[in-house]
Amino acid sequence: MRKAFIQTLIDLAEKDARIFLLTGDLGYYVIEPFAERFPDRFINAGVAEQNMVGMATGLAESGLIPFVYSIATFATLRPYEFIRNGPVLHNLPVRIVGIGGGIEYSHHGPSHFGLDDIGALRVQPGLTLITPADSAQMVSALSQTWDMPGPIYYRLSKNENLSVPGLDGRFALGKLDLVSDGSDALIISMGNSAEESVKAQRQLSAQNIGATVAVVSSINPCPEENLIETISRFKQVVTVEAHYLNNGLGSMVAEVIAENGLNARLTRLAVKKHTAGAVGSQEFLYDRFGISAKHISETIVRSLHLAKQ
Repeated sequence: MRKAFIQTLIDLAEKDARIFLLTGDLGYYVIEPFAERFPDRFINAGVAEQNMVGMATGLAESGLIPFVYSIATFATLRPYEFIRNGPVLHNLPVRIVGIGGGIEYSHHGPSHFGLDDIGALRVQPGLTLITPADSAQMVSALSQTWDMPGPIYYRLSKNENLSVPGLDGRFALGKLDLVSDGSDALIISMGNSAEESVKAQRQLSAQNIGATVAVVSSINPCPEENLIETISRFKQVVTVEAHYLNNGLGSMVAEVIAENGLNARLTRLAVKKHTAGAVGSQEFLYDRFGISAKHISETIVRSLHLAKQ
């Protein structure tokens, strides 16, 4: 997804000289094409993410559209106050690009896990949050939103081969996308968890259980109308996210269910406790934290069994 992002950004920058790219001294082997094509519009701010966001705020106030690029946790938590006091409070078009949301930096350990970025940023009014599920959807999302007013956070996967069957690059702000159709249960997933959700849907299909998979790539604005319409068709709903349990996708769906009086049993699959120094492959960590396709399908089977009792 990173290379597709940079290429799309280059294509946009060819047409609009307001686009700048700032990095916190990382992204090498990915960002060079932009830096080489637009050396006067590329800034390496060093390992100083607060300064990077401060610089971007000044650029945006001057009429430019700066993109700040770093690993998800470094792009959001280190400069959090600067994001709030600058782009959010002044409604400036700073684009924060967080790479490897969830546990994609699996071998780097918890310091590099992006498990609380959405939770931290979702409380900020006016901050658009976009979590593309694969590269094709990222291209659509970026192409549609890059010149919107106000700040945006793009939570991007570092996996270049991520692909969600049935999504076909569709994206609309404030909407969700259905990539399968089943009548027994609903799986709602965010961003890079969608691929695992589709795997779970296929495992369930082999057991003659039909699951609908909904991909939420617009967190703010929340796709509330779509969620109400879709959830209303199901009694069993499971949310899946590579994020801590609190204030992520599952919390957002719970709010929609509660505030609209929907009659559905919600199970939230997310990272429920501190990662305690765990490292390993992403597949290993997904299984350890209970958000793998196996855990998704087993949760739905168990929920359907309990509903029959």
